[in-house]
Amino acid sequence: MRSATRNKDAEVDPVDQTVTVHLKPVLELTPDRFFELAGINRDLRMELTGEGELVVMPPAGGETGSRNAEITLQLGVWAKQDGTGTTFDSSTGFTLSNGAVRSPDASWVERSRLEALTDEQRKKFVPLCPDFIIELRSPTDRLSVLQDKMQEYLDNGAKLGWLIDPEQKRVYVYRPHSEVKELHNPEKISGGPILSGFVLNLREVW
Repeated sequence: MRSATRNKDAEVDPVDQTVTVHLKPVLELTPDRFFELAGINRDLRMELTGEGELVVMPPAGGETGSRNAEITLQLGVWAKQDGTGTTFDSSTGFTLSNGAVRSPDASWVERSRLEALTDEQRKKFVPLCPDFIIELRSPTDRLSVLQDKMQEYLDNGAKLGWLIDPEQKRVYVYRPHSEVKELHNPEKISGGPILSGFVLNLREVW
């Protein structure tokens, strides 16, 4: 393992197919208004940045979608057996403390935190940052953009995050107050101690 560093010269950036819409100062899109906007545009994959910018992303390709389903399945099976928290898929929006609304590819939240929310809060974007985050890099994702997003999760309270890059067979492990660790072609990775007993079988993902 070693610290992960950005080396743009060593990586060929893919064609970025995301569209960023700058709204301020003409329009301020709050998380509640964004929830309404997403509700009438269900065919679009959208996020809201902490700066109030609207980000529209392309749908996942077949290979990425299959990998993401496998990751969510493994996490969900463990969570059901463990019982201490709930798993969410990539369609779930979370409102972070910095005002951003993000939809990680897979996530997990401690049950006690969810039980503290009102029924109304649970019906909208979940007003908290997940304890555990997984982002899966697709062929059109820029690594630097995903790295910034992972750091944003940590800054807003995430306890553990994995950025999985299937093309390079690398996993970047994010923990608060620690250097990012880069794993090369691991066969599995453990979520302990945050997710005690959870081990992701990466052979099924690669």
